[in-house]
Amino acid sequence: MRLDTALWRALAVYRLATLLYAAGSMAVYTDRYARPALGWAVLAGMAVWTAAAAYLYSDRRRRRWPLLVVDLALTVGALLSSVAVMTSARIEAGDPTLTVSWAAAPVVAWAIWSGWVGGAVAAAVVGTGAILERGGASQATVNSLVLLLLVGTVVGYVVQLARRAERAYSEAVALQAATAERERLSRQVHDGVLQALALVSRRGDPELAAVAAEQEVALRRLVSAATRPLPVGEADLLALLPAGADLQVAAPASPVLLPSGVAAELAAAVGAAVDNARQHGGGAAWLLVEDDVDAVTVTVRDDGPGIPAGRLDQAERDGRLGVAQSIRGRMHDLGGTVCVESTPGQGTEVELRVCR
Repeated sequence: MRLDTALWRALAVYRLATLLYAAGSMAVYTDRYARPALGWAVLAGMAVWTAAAAYLYSDRRRRRWPLLVVDLALTVGALLSSVAVMTSARIEAGDPTLTVSWAAAPVVAWAIWSGWVGGAVAAAVVGTGAILERGGASQATVNSLVLLLLVGTVVGYVVQLARRAERAYSEAVALQAATAERERLSRQVHDGVLQALALVSRRGDPELAAVAAEQEVALRRLVSAATRPLPVGEADLLALLPAGADLQVAAPASPVLLPSGVAAELAAAVGAAVDNARQHGGGAAWLLVEDDVDAVTVTVRDDGPGIPAGRLDQAERDGRLGVAQSIRGRMHDLGGTVCVESTPGQGTEVELRVCR
């Protein structure tokens, strides 16, 4: 299970547990409420949002700022409803609000989504709602605000550290697997292809021997490079993308940072798409780079004759694996997606997207 999945599931469990606690608190204090029916209606709304939030946050594509703003607004609204449900005397006496600890859920959500800064901002908003509900700052509201700030900042900071550790671990595992695979392929190439080329260069006709010797040298260099350790850390994708007078590039002004291995493979897939555009798309291509919070998208477009329906599948069956392996294979290994849209006579567009 990925870290993010575990965190959002844990938040869903927290919402449910605190909802049950809020229901128990309301059952104990209901005789002190000025409008108990309204209080139970608010609790029903909290239950509906608890179920809805568990569903909405389960999909990473929906985890964006509009959802988190709605979450925060509904929670503050439920918190402020205590003014209409409880009597002013009980509010001044310090009786628990309708939401009790359920109100901390959006603080945790913001901390998971955007780190300690988002957690601190959400804590300040919820804390302000608590002060308004109590009609001013008191020892209880100040304590609640401090606790919320600690929860938001500490959880956000720990989540950021955990994500870095997860990325480092994934890179280490990928590096180990890639190094082992490269060494295995290097042994196979050395034992088979290199020996065959050496034999041809010694026994073939002069022209064939020269070509074989040249290819042997090039292949030995490739094998030597393949056994070197892969880079770790982060790299700027923009520095690895292809360039040229026939390629128009639209990209962010700031670096697009990705793990080095991911950046190298994505750049290689983009390079293959650009080569196809140059070769089959009339010699010119356009490259668009989009750097979003949760993903990086690179689009390669040309205005050539386009790709006839079924052409890519036929090329793969015929053994021409440029798109199948150089592009789709790389993106599949990265956990990304490839979308090829082409209309005969109107050019081709290849969209490559990899999640952060």
